[in-house]
Amino acid sequence: MTLTGKQKNYLRGIAHNLSPVVMIGNKGLTDAVMNEIDLALNQHELIKIKLPGNEKAEKVALLALITSKSNSEPVQLIGRIGVIYRASDDAKITIPNI
Repeated sequence: MTLTGKQKNYLRGIAHNLSPVVMIGNKGLTDAVMNEIDLALNQHELIKIKLPGNEKAEKVALLALITSKSNSEPVQLIGRIGVIYRASDDAKITIPNI
């Protein structure tokens, strides 16, 4: 599933009030962190991830790696916070078809 710009904008609005549920530390993207991301996506569909304070290119690459491993879509990356979305079987968020 590829999100359109308007769909991403809608999800950004929902994510604004969320707190990061997963934080990536100095050890980077370990299997345990990926398991937590997967569990959080199954529960919430839309989550915020706090990334390490690296260069912007490294954060973009890390978010791309997370989305490819978790089969999710990137929604936003601002500063050290990344937002990703993956629809679950029992949908909690209804995205408009725009």
